[in-house]
Amino acid sequence: MMKEIPNLFTLLNLVFGCMAIVAVIQPSTIVVQDGNGDSFINLPEEIYLGSLFIGLAAVTDFLDGFVARLMKATSELGKQLDSLADVVSFGVAPSLIIYQFLKLGFAGSDFGVNVPLVYLSPAFVFAAAGAYRLGKFNLSNGPGHYFSGLPIPAAGLVVAGFPLIYWSGTGTWMQALFANLWFWYLLIFLLSYLMLSSIPMLALKFTKATVTAFIPFIILLITGVVSAVLLGWLAVPIVFIGYIVLSFIFKPSK
Repeated sequence: MMKEIPNLFTLLNLVFGCMAIVAVIQPSTIVVQDGNGDSFINLPEEIYLGSLFIGLAAVTDFLDGFVARLMKATSELGKQLDSLADVVSFGVAPSLIIYQFLKLGFAGSDFGVNVPLVYLSPAFVFAAAGAYRLGKFNLSNGPGHYFSGLPIPAAGLVVAGFPLIYWSGTGTWMQALFANLWFWYLLIFLLSYLMLSSIPMLALKFTKATVTAFIPFIILLITGVVSAVLLGWLAVPIVFIGYIVLSFIFKPSK
């Protein structure tokens, strides 16, 4: 029974992913008025709850692996369950966030809120790329110090950060950027490419207690804390970019 404890964390990851999906799809676009009485289309703030649930899914995703290694309870079942949960929490849920922002981008076009699905369907390329990446991972021998390609939790978390940035930001440029369709299409392509690639990415799992092994984690931690204090939720994409850069700097030697 004790060996099932890591799987309980994995299933909790899945539950949070399902709750994120509900939070993202329940609200729809709404028409609001600004101070001048002009009407415009916006997304309801409830969607940010989806981001928070994805964050909680990431916490439980970390804990299931940590507890499994601590209790020496790793298993093939746990590995498969973890991937199934990750597809939902960090693949499907973030795809729906992108879907909602694409609808927002099309709101100012001739389509309005009645956007043909074909224009919104690229959002789900993200989920498909994540699922394929997890399938490749399950056939590998494990990450070691590096992942092959961008881990789906990292990709899902950076997408989850955008609703929080959108509703906490004060700059009109930020609102305009997130309503730009090309921004989202480019983001889908970039994150999907990174997940499907074989580029070595830091696993950030400390199997050796050496100073060198901790350096990337310490740099990311300092970057995250400083950017969070100065820039709020913009720290999410900043840390993500830092993670990509550090993965190239500390890539394994051939």
